[in-house]
Amino acid sequence: MRTVLMVAEKPSLAQSIAKILSRGNMSSRKGLNGACSVHEYTGSFIGQSAHFKMTSVCGHVMTLDFIGKYNSWDKVDPAELFSKAPTEKKEANPKLTMVKFLQVEGRGCDCIVLWLDCDKEGENICFEVLDAVLPVMNKPRGTERTIYRAKFSSITDTDICNAMNHLGEPNRNEALSVDARQELDLRIGCAFTRFQTKYFQGKYGNLDSSLISFGPCQTPTLGFCVERHDKIQSFKPETYWVLQAKVNPEKESSLTLDWDRVRVFDREVAQMFLNITKMAKEAKVESVSKKEKVKQRPLALNTVEMLRVASAALGMGPQHAMQIAERLYTQGYISYPRTETTHYPENFDLKGCLRQQANNPYWAETVKALLSEGINRPRKGHDAGDHPPITPMRAATEAELGGDGWRLYEYITRHFIATVSADCKYLQTTISFSIGPERFTCVGKVVTSPGFTEIMPWHSIPLEESLPHCEKGDLFPIGEVKLLEKQTSPPDYLTEAELITLMEKHGIGTDASIPVHINNICQRNYVTVESGRRLKPTNLGIVLVHGYYKIDAELVLPTIRSAVEKQLNLIALGKANYHQVLEHTLDIFKRKFHYFVDSIAGMDELMEVSFSPLAATGKPLSRCGKCHRFMKYIQAKPSRLHCSHCDDTYSLPQNGTIKLYKELRCPLDDFELVLWSSGSRGKSYPLCPYCYNHPPFRDMKKGMGCNECTHPTCQHSLSMLGIGQCVECENGVLVLDSTSGPKWKMACNKCNVIVHFFENAHKVRVSAETCDLCEAALVDVDFNKAKSPLPGDETQHSGCVFCDPVFQDLVELKHAAMRHPMHRGGQGKRQGRGRGKGRRPGGRLNPKKPKDKMAALAAYFV
Repeated sequence: MRTVLMVAEKPSLAQSIAKILSRGNMSSRKGLNGACSVHEYTGSFIGQSAHFKMTSVCGHVMTLDFIGKYNSWDKVDPAELFSKAPTEKKEANPKLTMVKFLQVEGRGCDCIVLWLDCDKEGENICFEVLDAVLPVMNKPRGTERTIYRAKFSSITDTDICNAMNHLGEPNRNEALSVDARQELDLRIGCAFTRFQTKYFQGKYGNLDSSLISFGPCQTPTLGFCVERHDKIQSFKPETYWVLQAKVNPEKESSLTLDWDRVRVFDREVAQMFLNITKMAKEAKVESVSKKEKVKQRPLALNTVEMLRVASAALGMGPQHAMQIAERLYTQGYISYPRTETTHYPENFDLKGCLRQQANNPYWAETVKALLSEGINRPRKGHDAGDHPPITPMRAATEAELGGDGWRLYEYITRHFIATVSADCKYLQTTISFSIGPERFTCVGKVVTSPGFTEIMPWHSIPLEESLPHCEKGDLFPIGEVKLLEKQTSPPDYLTEAELITLMEKHGIGTDASIPVHINNICQRNYVTVESGRRLKPTNLGIVLVHGYYKIDAELVLPTIRSAVEKQLNLIALGKANYHQVLEHTLDIFKRKFHYFVDSIAGMDELMEVSFSPLAATGKPLSRCGKCHRFMKYIQAKPSRLHCSHCDDTYSLPQNGTIKLYKELRCPLDDFELVLWSSGSRGKSYPLCPYCYNHPPFRDMKKGMGCNECTHPTCQHSLSMLGIGQCVECENGVLVLDSTSGPKWKMACNKCNVIVHFFENAHKVRVSAETCDLCEAALVDVDFNKAKSPLPGDETQHSGCVFCDPVFQDLVELKHAAMRHPMHRGGQGKRQGRGRGKGRRPGGRLNPKKPKDKMAALAAYFV
């Protein structure tokens, strides 16, 4: 019997596919990484009996990064990143140990079937999976085929079974096009980002952005938003005049007519036309025309149109909408949501999809009528050769999907029903009038067949007042003729929907990456999302784009990236060489980078106008150890300390508050310590600004506070305040927070574990002595007599927080991220809990009791 490994892109997809293929007759177990399950069943594979193992990855297995020193911003010239810096594939999420997991499951398998998403990214993940499992699979006999690719567009019985019966091969060219895009974005983005971030953050204090990033797609996306902003700013309103006439076909009714000249921009000319028309007493009907017109039903739905509607009509950001669509797809409610196609193939089961919707109370009547009268073939759209248009695959209710999930599903379903409905037909009547020498018109519409607008009422023809029955030569009394003064108005800021349209038009990004680029410019503080989901550029975004235009407009214009996207598509089609495209594109951007660096003063001039220099920003906080003058604390992102006298800037921990720490100084460099805190419920620790940026010992890294400092005698160091190994993570040490009294706590210096203990104690000190059982440091606790919880009215006690029975009711763990049981260490032998780097012990808290007493851990630890 052959063993067949099958791999999907997400755990939920693996479960759904296995359930369909096994007809529910399968066994399931958790994989060793705790995130992915393995579903096993027996069946037939290419005419032979087989044992199937269906599992998944969690997106990309690997990610591209620079090796070693090239990840350091301080040690490497950004210009080296274009060619000299070697890259390597690293695990995308090391905690998942995905490569090891795949190798464990793939060992001894004869064949592999790849069920990854059917797009370019999916093809790329196929080869990441193959790189992991092929070395441990059984070797093929002769020319025997062992690698198969399943192509599918929805999680339905029909589609999945059809894919299994028509297995193909993974597409190497499409995978290479993704590799090329990843390497280009990494090298170009990192080089520009590192240079401009270091240059401008070292000069200005109120940029309010932790990273001044550049991206080959992100920057042109921002450019569209700033271009619209510039049009708004440079807009000068003009006054114009409109002639408005009203006629009275009946005594108590009036009809407003539109002037055929529309408007004039000269007041005297407008007044002349008004005087002429006022001389006439009646309006004469010059012509009456009636035409039957058609409003076409929509094209089938693709990704870009779905994102546009989600933003404009449903108020959802593109990335949020994409996440919801992916969830609906993995749950089997809709077809694959990443597609550029708006044309259904001839063999697509439109009636089958429509029947699924026959019982939904919102559109049951429309669907049943279509099924009985016959559906209309959808309009012929664009066939990109990827996936069918986005289609509802199974019925759902609002209770099942809830909130935004239902709103997006409802739109997708209504859109699909509309594509197989009839066009909307209406009768348009146009009456042309003459008042003196001037011509006026009025138009009326009457719906004769609502067609698709029944299911998409927001597209219906608006109700208008009915036009009077008249013939050529009829005369109507004039009610009034007046001149209206108006002004031209500026365009509004771009909506997300308009931005998506521009990105698609100019070839910036793909249907999958467009939401990411828009989200990036929001996250980087380059634009803000205003009401109506309009994107308003910030000062930083405006200055950056203007600076790029000043130095090299091609850095921000869509033309060069659009050309690169075309080359990447040629790689995917096998019509361009991967290495040549990479080398040529990097050479262009390397030249542009050197010119950008040489011309940065041009952008700096614009920065000076909008932002304040470091020396003029922030408020005095702590003293510099070099000049002993006060350094200024700059709160704007990224928060940092700046000494204007020494012209030095010191990075600080982010996402918390910083304050002076009792005016105490570091014994190594005489800098005043500061205290970082994530809040009253979080953790806090002191740090020396100089040591934090320039580690004093070999075993320390940049970005370590006093709770990780290995100074042997400093009263704030790990050596003096460390108690024992963390109860959750591998390498962390629980360190006493000496500022936390009377609600004392110790916190892990690596993860988010916090241990509360000895509430209302007067003093808590870490002893030099250690526990005989677990090697953790002993703790000396001193209580006030009135509040002492110690037995026999004692006020002092020394013991181990993990092992001492006196302390067992005084210690509790909070904020521990529970790990899966597979993460336990060995449980057979007791492990030490000292401050050293020994293995952590086995066992964990009962996940049902997140506030369980530390004493409950003793059973595992001792």
